[in-house]
Amino acid sequence: MFNNLFLDIDAGMIDWSRAQFALTAIYHWLFVPLTLGLAVIMGIVETKYYRTKDEFWKDAAKFWQKLFGVNFAMGVATGIILEFEFGTNWSNYSWFVGDIFGAPLAVEGIVAFFMESTFVAVMFFGWKKVSPGFHLASTWLTGLGATISAWWILVANAWMQYPVGCEFNPDTMRNEMVSFAEVALSPFAVSKFCHTVTSAWIIGAIFCVGVCCWFLLKKRNTKLAVESMKIGAGVGLVAALLAGATGHKSGMDVAKVQPMKLAAMEALYDGGQEVGLKIIEGIELPYGLSIMATNDPQGFVPGINDILNGYTDNDGKVEPSVDEKIERGKKAIEALANYRQAKFASSDDGTAAAYNLSILKENMPYFGYGYIKDKNDVVPPVAVNFWAFRIMVGVGCLFILFFAVVLFMVYKKDVTKLKNWHYWLAILLIPLGYIGSECGWLVAEFGRQPWTIQDMLPTWAAVSDLQSSSVIITFFLFLVLFTTMLAVEINILLKQIKNYQS
Repeated sequence: MFNNLFLDIDAGMIDWSRAQFALTAIYHWLFVPLTLGLAVIMGIVETKYYRTKDEFWKDAAKFWQKLFGVNFAMGVATGIILEFEFGTNWSNYSWFVGDIFGAPLAVEGIVAFFMESTFVAVMFFGWKKVSPGFHLASTWLTGLGATISAWWILVANAWMQYPVGCEFNPDTMRNEMVSFAEVALSPFAVSKFCHTVTSAWIIGAIFCVGVCCWFLLKKRNTKLAVESMKIGAGVGLVAALLAGATGHKSGMDVAKVQPMKLAAMEALYDGGQEVGLKIIEGIELPYGLSIMATNDPQGFVPGINDILNGYTDNDGKVEPSVDEKIERGKKAIEALANYRQAKFASSDDGTAAAYNLSILKENMPYFGYGYIKDKNDVVPPVAVNFWAFRIMVGVGCLFILFFAVVLFMVYKKDVTKLKNWHYWLAILLIPLGYIGSECGWLVAEFGRQPWTIQDMLPTWAAVSDLQSSSVIITFFLFLVLFTTMLAVEINILLKQIKNYQS
């Protein structure tokens, strides 16, 4: 069965399924970071109201909560569609690892989503029905619920990048979870969560500062603008610094478990020791990549050719060539087929089944490579990873400087009397924050190609056995639907901001 599994899939189905998932994921990620970022902003603002009892802060909290609510609703709607796609376009993936991948998503739906949807109702409709303390708790718990929701989704995604806590069962031909703790608390998941959430806080902060600058540009709601700008810039600076620190930790994790991704991010074809970090082609930071990958300026970093041809890592472990991995993967697939044939043959006394099972276990770490036809297929798109990584890092560095300058200006200068171009600069930086955030996801997902699950399941082995025409139709339906939803959200947000009077 496994000898023929996944090999007769319509090639167009693979490309269109990937395109559709990329489309829905990118649109969904336009809403998620603003939700997480505004949750912090509105929580701090309402905390100020709770401590001061000043009605100004209550009105300010309601304003930011309205913007949060609009964005939250859109994020929920787009996220639901993403989860359904696993069962429609990626049924082979769901069948092969659904026992593992489905667990964190189930916890997210039962616990986190229930939590945030419950407390968001109290936050919006409970101002006159519950005590100020309970309302404040509801506001923070709404944000916490959204953050916990992000945790479980990122756990699922991190498992695809670094599959742990599971074993393959040859009798059911499924990967099954053996340790929920290993999946949920994977170091890769922790790093990914911390970096992703802190980058989302940057989005909320730049949005907050941009809205405040629009008010100052129009000479309206100046007190709200100045006071909220202090909060937004403070959150933004802390978040940008944390994103840099967590990004370094994430880079070390990638170097350890996804060296090909790191090589593609750096367009590094031939590795070595004392490797510099490229700023752009021709300009590099000496020892930078070795330090980022190993915390050691002398550390060895493999390049694309090293990984293809085999190398010895910093711990002395010999990593086989991709050609060898492909051969061992084919052995695993053949051993699985032979094991199942012997297992269910009435003439076998168990010897043949046991023999093939031992071969399968020995080669199982390379099972996915058995479906790779050419070793060069394991090289992800280098240009996309190289430039997306630099845009992400460049935007992050820019925001550290920007938030530091805003904090200085708002505390030391009269920001109500700046020139108009200052305000426009802050407003125009809002989409740049989204560009940096989306580039981070491009690196995470393009860098993993061609794997749906790293080293375990290639993309073309994960899709459903459908005709591409059905996916093409839904692709364009989602394109129209999500574009309309985005336009509607922007329109509602702009109206809320334009009509607000403090």
